[in-house]
Amino acid sequence: MKSIVTIVMATYNRSHFILETLSSIQSQIYSEWECLIIDDGATDNTLEVISPVLDTDSRFKFLKRPDQYKKGLPGCRNYGIDIAKGDYIIFFDDDDIVHPQNLELCVTELDKNRASFCRYQRKVFFNEFDYNFDHSKKYTSFKIDVNDIGRILKNELPFNSCAVMWKKECFNENRFVEHLMFAEEWELYSRIVSAGIEGISINKCLFYGRKHSNSNTGEFYAHNPIRRASQADAVILVVQNLKEKQLLSASLIKYFITFSIGFKEYDLFNRVLNVLNLSIFSNLKWSLFYQSYPLRRPIYKIKKRLKK
Repeated sequence: MKSIVTIVMATYNRSHFILETLSSIQSQIYSEWECLIIDDGATDNTLEVISPVLDTDSRFKFLKRPDQYKKGLPGCRNYGIDIAKGDYIIFFDDDDIVHPQNLELCVTELDKNRASFCRYQRKVFFNEFDYNFDHSKKYTSFKIDVNDIGRILKNELPFNSCAVMWKKECFNENRFVEHLMFAEEWELYSRIVSAGIEGISINKCLFYGRKHSNSNTGEFYAHNPIRRASQADAVILVVQNLKEKQLLSASLIKYFITFSIGFKEYDLFNRVLNVLNLSIFSNLKWSLFYQSYPLRRPIYKIKKRLKK
């Protein structure tokens, strides 16, 4: 029998986008999938809009998030993980477009390689989507393991929430942290990879994220305090995890200290230092680094321009 893929899709008031997303899922070349549409308490007519799809394609299931799962994307996804029947799990958003080869190529890679996840490339689009897909199956790939944790956390090797297919076993000991309202996948995915779980990345775009102001990312960059507070909390969880696993390099410490400069309202710098529990000398060194950064920043910008 073919492997079954469980698609977990949290939805909240996306009646104007979700049909196009579901259509792109129905267009998948690989057909052995179930799609769990987890309603997070929508107040629009989403159910009415998608009812014709639910009535004609039994692979789609519309479910209400139970109260034991916290409201929000992480709670919906955890519910989907807990009831998934698939051998593989993938998370899709309710306003994006999926390449028709997405499931096919990911399953092929996971079936033939000793990998626990398959990462692929993702692009973004605005307004109308251009359906001129590249159907080539020729692409390069590379291995991802714990040695890449720094690149993942620094976003040099992006791990977007909808750009990875996972073997279900990756979630045996791992779930989304439900109080996080932003950077929840950054925290979880880095935690999975830091545990020694290995995967493969293929150099082909298989997912297209719709950009609009009402998305979580759009709200974060609009300085939404809930999203920003969540990012700060996610940093603390990541630092705690890396410290426990003895994976905190000097480069990563510098990265998190520098990152904390943009989150002064959440006292992120002192929270990071408290987790690190460094010597008095090291604390003094990083405090000086933190306080002098505004003076050094113009020099960094000049150096960056010169490199270009």
